[in-house]
This record gives sequence, C-alpha cells and structure tokens, in this order.
Amino acid sequence: MKNRVVLIGCGNVGMSYAYALLNQHTYVDELILIDLDERRIEGEAMDLNHCLAYSPSKVLVRVGDYSYCKDARIVVIAAGANQEVGETRMDLIHKNSKIFKSIVEKVMESGFDGIFLVATNPLDVMTYLTLKYSKLSKNRVIGSGTTLDTARLRYLISEKIKICPKDIEAYVIGEHGDSEFVAWSNANVALSKIDNFLSPADKLSLEEDVRNAAYEIINRKGATYYGIGMCLVRITSAILEDKRIILPVSSYDEVSDICISTPAIVNKNGVENKIFVPLSKEEEQKLQNSINVIKDAIASLER
Repeated sequence: MKNRVVLIGCGNVGMSYAYALLNQHTYVDELILIDLDERRIEGEAMDLNHCLAYSPSKVLVRVGDYSYCKDARIVVIAAGANQEVGETRMDLIHKNSKIFKSIVEKVMESGFDGIFLVATNPLDVMTYLTLKYSKLSKNRVIGSGTTLDTARLRYLISEKIKICPKDIEAYVIGEHGDSEFVAWSNANVALSKIDNFLSPADKLSLEEDVRNAAYEIINRKGATYYGIGMCLVRITSAILEDKRIILPVSSYDEVSDICISTPAIVNKNGVENKIFVPLSKEEEQKLQNSINVIKDAIASLER
C-alpha cells in the first residue's frame, strides 16, 4: 500500500508543508492536493513536480478530490481563514469551525481510516472538532500543537546561550495560543538544569518572545508558514516511519475532555501516549488556565 498523504488547504501553510516534504527524505509516495481554487493548485502541483529531479524523495504530486482520502495514511488539514494583523488565534474560531465540519464530513464519507493531522487555528479547538466530527479513536487525531512554539523556544535559548538547539530539552505546553507556557521546571541543556544557563529574567523574556513570535512575524510579513510547514513534516515522518519520537502535539485529554499539547509519543498509530511530567505549582496553574481557555472556546461554539 502506498503512503498517500492528502493535503486539504493549499495556502501558505499547506504549500510550505508540501515544499518541505519534497526537500526531505520521507516515506511519502503520493501527495494529493485539495483546495477550492483548483486551477491554482494545478499550477502548484506542476511547480512541485518540477522539483523532483533534485529532491531526495520521489513523491508523486497531483490534484485530487475527497475520494482520494479513502486510501490515505494521513489527511492534513491546513484549510481555513488566516490570522490577520491584530487578530488572536481564537478570533478565528467561528469562521473555521464551520469550514471544518464540512471538510471532516467529506473526508469520512470517502471511507477514510487513517490519521488526521490538523494545522488550522485555533489549533486545539480545531483538533477537538476534528475528533468530534470524525468519531475516530482519540489517538488518530493530532494537532500540530506547540511543536512550532517549542522549536521557537529552543532556537531562542540556543541564541542566548550559544549551544545547538538540538541539545536543548525544553517544551512549550498547553494551548497553542496566548495561554501557552514553558515548563521551565523540566527544562535541561543536556543533563544540566536550565537554571545553570538562564536567569529568571532571561526565562521571562524568552517565554514572552515565544508567545509573541507569531504576532511579530505577522506584523512584518503578514503570515507565518515556513516553521509550521517543517513541523508538519516532522510529525508526518514520525507517523509513516513509526519513529516513536516525543513531540508536543495537541491530542485528546480524557481528564479535561479537550485537546491540548503535552509531550507525546508519536508512532504509526498516531499518539501512543501523552507524557505528563511533574510541574511546579505555578506551572500547574498555567496549565489549568490553558485548559479553561480551550474549554471556554469550545463552549462558545455551542451557545
């Protein structure tokens, strides 16, 4: 069986993901593009296929429709309204919830039995709605979560302390949004506590920079997309290659009855287990605040 990935929504985020796929060694055999603007994505497919002579992977890229979802291993949803200057991610909730109901229903009507990977904001709410509309098992609906926020954090720490970001073990958890926070109590550089490298003022400043990163990018160039494109490829590879790596993705939490980001083991079945690390009292309060923000957002759709 071919490793088919269907991409729904071929705007900046979707096409950054598609281009990143072609630039890395992946197990993707087919990439199917679905978008309302079919003529434009015909051009996107042509442009991407012209890269294949220099790509490390051989990926067949073509335009399709929802019937292609039946045999897909992964359906990536990057469709929805973009976050504009001055908007928060939560401001998109009513626009994108309506779009998602239609998309997920069409995917499931095809006979899809794979894994959903969600990239649309407000991320945790859209992941929860995908789970609700699809009725798939909880491990098979994944949001990109705080993978991008965590990548931003590690980059900023590395710039501060002049150590490779790959040697920094620190996570942003909670909502992918304004209530997210850094679990500093569990952050390390190799086996050394982060407090040996950063002052309390440093940590406060870095956390604020991570939280505001999307706003700063949007203010300058109108949208963010390269970073999330790379994160989606990372999650895709974890699934298709059964990597069992730990990523801070958004997935269902039975206790709070929402989708929220914590480190989780990602493999061929989706999310195998969420990893709950001991938090400080302050961090526990921040996590509960994130839970409440997401719960309130979901409740606002039901009013």
